[in-house]
Amino acid sequence: MNDRNSITTLFLDIGGVLLTNGWDRHSRADAVKKFDLDHDELNERHHLTFDTYEVGKLSLDKYLERVVFYKDRSFSKDDFKEFMFAQSKPHQEMIDYIRALRKAHDLRITVVSNEGRELNDYRIRTFKLGEFVDAFISSSFVHFRKPDTDMYRMALDVSQVRPEEVIYIDDRAFFVQVAADMGISGIVHEGLASTRKKLDEAGLKL
Repeated sequence: MNDRNSITTLFLDIGGVLLTNGWDRHSRADAVKKFDLDHDELNERHHLTFDTYEVGKLSLDKYLERVVFYKDRSFSKDDFKEFMFAQSKPHQEMIDYIRALRKAHDLRITVVSNEGRELNDYRIRTFKLGEFVDAFISSSFVHFRKPDTDMYRMALDVSQVRPEEVIYIDDRAFFVQVAADMGISGIVHEGLASTRKKLDEAGLKL
């Protein structure tokens, strides 16, 4: 972990840290039940095209045309999008904690996240993430995805910090390991209590 006197910035994932995941396998399974879809077909089509959506090379409408609306349905695209957006829920205690930590230590908060544009825009706006996040390095904005090291390099450049000034919080250990190879210390987020304990140990106490 970084020297406790050097930390100026937190890099944060959104899904699994600040909010629930935007469109994961559990959400897709719920969609299969609600809209009476073929599970295997939906997931095969999803996996073949979702990366393209997440890097901003495909709109949500086009993604849905490829994955769901490649044939006539008894429901509308707007119905399906409303369902997709409704899957996002806040981890409110974590949000409140990050807000308080930012204020207490004058931290810069930079999001480093793989999210499609429309879902990302909805989540930022609905949960007021822009009120405490200084910059969003989102895959659909920058056109590459974690674990591409360019994501972390851009986050460092935009935040104007050195790797040793950063603690990166993500629920996926692999992404934390990739960032560690660049000198960025990280925390694999398993819940507020364990993450808070590790940040306390790094000198970021409330």
